[in-house]
Amino acid sequence: MQPVPGPRLPSALQTVLVWCLPRWFLDRCHRRYGDVFAVYAAPTGTLVYLADPDDIRTVFAGDPETYRAGEANAVLGGVLGESSVLLLDGAQHRERRRQMLPPFHRDAVRRQAEQMAEIAAADVATWPLGREFPVAPRMAAITLEVILRIVIGSRDERRLDALRRALPPVVNTGLLEAAAMVHRPLLHHWPWRGVRRARAEADRLLRAEIADRRADPELAERTDVLAMLVRSTDMTDTELRDQLMTLLMAGHETTATALSWTLERLVRHPDALTRAVRAADGAEDGDEYLDAVVRESLRVRPVIFDVVRELAAPAEVAGHRLPAGVTVVPAIGLVQRSARQYPDPLRFDPDRMVGATLTPTTWLPFGGGARRCLGATFAQVEMRVVLREILRSVELAPTTARSERQRAKHVTLVPHRGARIRVLARRRSERALPAAVSGHA
Repeated sequence: MQPVPGPRLPSALQTVLVWCLPRWFLDRCHRRYGDVFAVYAAPTGTLVYLADPDDIRTVFAGDPETYRAGEANAVLGGVLGESSVLLLDGAQHRERRRQMLPPFHRDAVRRQAEQMAEIAAADVATWPLGREFPVAPRMAAITLEVILRIVIGSRDERRLDALRRALPPVVNTGLLEAAAMVHRPLLHHWPWRGVRRARAEADRLLRAEIADRRADPELAERTDVLAMLVRSTDMTDTELRDQLMTLLMAGHETTATALSWTLERLVRHPDALTRAVRAADGAEDGDEYLDAVVRESLRVRPVIFDVVRELAAPAEVAGHRLPAGVTVVPAIGLVQRSARQYPDPLRFDPDRMVGATLTPTTWLPFGGGARRCLGATFAQVEMRVVLREILRSVELAPTTARSERQRAKHVTLVPHRGARIRVLARRRSERALPAAVSGHA
């Protein structure tokens, strides 16, 4: 068989391009080499990118003992913990995933929608009028509050304040944090003292929440995800801590970035914005159109460019015999912006998603197969609820400004200017905000 084609650039340069300019570099590789190409990126090694849905289907449907996502995610172990569902494979992963799915079933998530809306409304009430500002930090504040109150279920105001301070530095990975994830012994040296302290404080606070939940006489009535896991599983405190950190990393910044991109796209498309406002106000197709806006935003501006599977044994993929140790990479960002799958693929067009039947290998912002993000339903409901609350509460100004670039921020692609928007006026809302719904009240 022919070797997988790819650039002949030095390994160090390829690593920099993959981590710092993934969209630019991988788009160019795709155009030059086709739907299957190989690049090198430390610390993983050889990455074989796949942009054909049939090849991606082979990976997603393949034997999970061969296509191992846990091993491919091992670099995250220093933050998530060794028992994180993201780091497990085989029977261990199946059992842990089975234990964690009930809190994320559609009915369970639907019961949380009102609290999501209250959190969003409280934050939006603080937004400035008449001046441009980056909305990404506000989205991060909202999604963090959702994690704290609905997933972790914290009710103690002092601990909530401490968690708001402690958790973002742990998951907002910069250069020092990324280096410590790759090589954990670095944490013992002085430049990483702050990283070590932040992780220790986050760990202490999460373990305190777990202890509170175990001792809560009203545990049976609680609806937060942590309470449901304590009630229904035999996980140890360490295992629960690892799952909470996983849910935080997987559901905080990614959802915040997705919402930021959605607003960035809407203000640049006045017709879609007008229709979305009508939908938020209760038009007949309200939920359907808001869901279409969310899906189209996730298509044209995926937060995660790809998903990874490390081969535990040799396998034939896309007509190539690949050795064990190679990482195969279904490329979300290449498939979802392919003209073969979506006409005029770079155009933001929510109408294409209205009533559409999406296949798991052409629309895959949450991955696919047995490793599809278990919080996908939660994230999509949260995005719809928060978007509706924003559009009900404020009038956004359309803009003719250029689209914001996709900037790499560790494994996510964020708006390079923070998704800048301008609020023209507050709209009358039927919602009566309870006092102290969030940290901004």
